[in-house]
Amino acid sequence: MRALLFVVMLAASSVYAAEPALSAADTLSAAQRAQPVVPKSRGPQVLRAQVLLDRAHFSPGEMDAAYGGNMRQAIRGFQKLRQLTVSGTIDAATWRELERDQAPVLDVYIITAKDVAGPYQPVPADMAGKAKLPALGYASLAEALGERFHCSPELLRRLNPGKHLNQVGEHLLVPNVAIIKPLPKAASVLVDAKEGTLTLLDAGGMPFAQFPASTGSKHDPLPEGRWTVLGVATNPEYRYNPKLFWDAKAGETKARIAPGPNNPVGLAWIELSIDHYGIHGTPEPGKIGKTQSHGCIRLTNWDVMQVVRAVGRGAAVLLQA
Repeated sequence: MRALLFVVMLAASSVYAAEPALSAADTLSAAQRAQPVVPKSRGPQVLRAQVLLDRAHFSPGEMDAAYGGNMRQAIRGFQKLRQLTVSGTIDAATWRELERDQAPVLDVYIITAKDVAGPYQPVPADMAGKAKLPALGYASLAEALGERFHCSPELLRRLNPGKHLNQVGEHLLVPNVAIIKPLPKAASVLVDAKEGTLTLLDAGGMPFAQFPASTGSKHDPLPEGRWTVLGVATNPEYRYNPKLFWDAKAGETKARIAPGPNNPVGLAWIELSIDHYGIHGTPEPGKIGKTQSHGCIRLTNWDVMQVVRAVGRGAAVLLQA
């Protein structure tokens, strides 16, 4: 039995050793880079695809080097735009289009003293606790770096084994997303609850950017119809009113929540022409497209900031289930 266990452990370690590290995303062989990306795919090839999709403005959400629902929708949107077979998987034709972007997918970031200094503070789960804080900043440097580079803190750790994410001067491998180009102005916005996406369209109705979104629940369904953008606020404070939430806890009262990335609406609020509804960021990027919202349209903080720069007052917003 012990011998069998040893053989199993040896086999598992051999498989792990044979799997390229995530840091190989820029050094994969031509054969490795040509492999299709399909459900259950993981590793440096998937990370490569996620970065290229993000830079093409078809966001996979929080990058994690694993094929998931948000990545599938990003691939489908990119394929539609490039008039490819819409499969939700990356085949040879889709790789050719993605790799028109030839910049490295990884970059080196050096942690600064300002990064380490923060300030950082744990964020209470309840609204009353949040209301006591003067700002809703990041809880840790790992969280801050994850948002800066559009990925989970766990991905940063996997990219940088043995390195410290809170040490001044540490050189970290990170997704190369700083070179993402600004979006042009959008004439309209399409939010599709079934697809779990928010898409920006030009004056001719052609899509040019897509982001994963959480879009409501059975208790607070997305208000279907055509609305308009009334205004845009960045780094907003949040006014909590328990009467507007079906799941509010007994005894909760109205509260003012200070601005910050861990504010309940994140780094931006795009007000729509229907009371209490808007497009906004979130303090939990890993849950976008995977959990329900209270009716509003949630994006990651980095995605909502791209949308904020692309939409203005009066832009049309079509919400469909």
